[in-house]
Amino acid sequence: MAGPRHDPADYRERDIVPIRRALVSVSDKSGLLELAAALAAAGVEIVSTGSTAATIRDAGHEVTDVSSVTGFPESLDGRVKTLHPSVHAGLLADLRLEDHERQLADLEIEPFELVVVNLYPFVETVASGAQGDDVVEQIDIGGPAMVRASAKNHANVAIVVSPASYPSVIEAVAAGGTTLGQRRELAARAFAHTASYDAAVAAWFADGTLGSSTDLPEHLTIEAQRLSTLRYGENSHQRAAIYTRQGGHGIAQATQLQGKEMSYNNYVDADAALRAAFDMVKPAVAIIKHANPCGIAVAAPNALDPIASAHKRAHECDPVSAYGGVIAANGTVTLKMAENLQDIFTEVIVAPSFEPQALELFSRKKNLRVLQLPADWQQEPMDVRLVSGGLLLQDADRFPDDIASVADNWTLVTGERPDEAEMENLIFAWKAGRAVKSNAIVLAKNSATVGIGMGQVNRVDSCRLAVERAGDRAAGSAAASDAFFPFADGPQVLLDAGITAIVQPGGSVRDEEVIAAAKAANVTMFFTGERHFFH
Repeated sequence: MAGPRHDPADYRERDIVPIRRALVSVSDKSGLLELAAALAAAGVEIVSTGSTAATIRDAGHEVTDVSSVTGFPESLDGRVKTLHPSVHAGLLADLRLEDHERQLADLEIEPFELVVVNLYPFVETVASGAQGDDVVEQIDIGGPAMVRASAKNHANVAIVVSPASYPSVIEAVAAGGTTLGQRRELAARAFAHTASYDAAVAAWFADGTLGSSTDLPEHLTIEAQRLSTLRYGENSHQRAAIYTRQGGHGIAQATQLQGKEMSYNNYVDADAALRAAFDMVKPAVAIIKHANPCGIAVAAPNALDPIASAHKRAHECDPVSAYGGVIAANGTVTLKMAENLQDIFTEVIVAPSFEPQALELFSRKKNLRVLQLPADWQQEPMDVRLVSGGLLLQDADRFPDDIASVADNWTLVTGERPDEAEMENLIFAWKAGRAVKSNAIVLAKNSATVGIGMGQVNRVDSCRLAVERAGDRAAGSAAASDAFFPFADGPQVLLDAGITAIVQPGGSVRDEEVIAAAKAANVTMFFTGERHFFH
């Protein structure tokens, strides 16, 4: 292993670095003219390439073409522009060392104190549906080389990879230069930027996507950027932050319209609420506490305000547990729904959109967090879970949108096939069970939950809990179980409470005992052949 090239005593202190020369080459021109104007006003020499140079020059600012620095023309359709010693020596020279300073002088190369680069739009090109050479041509080579060189040499060079950093750079120019702390922070962002870019390129080469394919890749890279630190995690002694993934379109990309800062638990519950509400095709609302539903419902038939109706029916399932709950709606939240929430303490409400009058009413509840989903929100195709030393990846558990098709392959094992309304209720219960932690039992009437048993270590206890929560409403309801009944004791609890129909996967060695119990009670039972564990 090679030893250090220089003695620590050789390095000179260098905190504030004045900006005299900047290399600017950007694909995203956002904020470019404001930055160029500030640099020009401060007398900074701007060296640039191609369309970036043309944009700055057209705005009336003086620009030095990179080809005049390298003495070599831009060539090969722009593939070779900055890959030259005259550029990279200016990026990598460590001017804390007298020897580096002397070498630059001997080579007649000027150093750069600021580099502003963002990369070819590779991700956007793939997302647009482009393929083949059109994608390959958007793989930046010179850009990442400049970014990494500048970030490595952050002791002397400030590297900027996002227009979001331009305001702080403009302030630094006016203040006399960048500090070491600023340059180190910018370097960290730069390395994260190139890592994300390379991960996207690698994912595309692996399967032609940006890593969102339903295939199980041989190599998996997950890159995310910290959106914000949170006050604490699940408990006050745990640190926490929320990160966003490149190309993400979920709860992490939602816009908070009002209310207190979101907490770790708020995000977990809001995502669970979305999972439950958006499984339904009709207007639906889910109310969540501790990642479990305390009520899920779709709108009543012919309701004048469907989303308000869905909320009212979901709340009626368990009003006590709904206190301090997190609510998700799969449609626009109306004024009527907001009015229904006036006297109900709610932590978070998340939806695709809100009526202006609803937001005005919510504004009177200063602590209520209101989140609007991104326009392109959708459920993820894959689930990822960290385990010690690695992670697990699986296809996400999803239902088809077509309600009728959900039950097409069910097997009627006892009783008569219910009418259309009761079949719809059974399908609702089956779908709702997917959002309930296993072991899960859901009791439903008219496509609204009336009792939920969740998270128990045996299925019979979940049956008892669901029946207890439902009370008198259990009679005449339909039941769904996320996995088969291993014994007849669980179904017997439901049958004794007056359940009229049961849907479950089947597949137990004691299925015949379970079927016999249902037959004796003259209750309809379907086997789905598919379970929906949720751990």
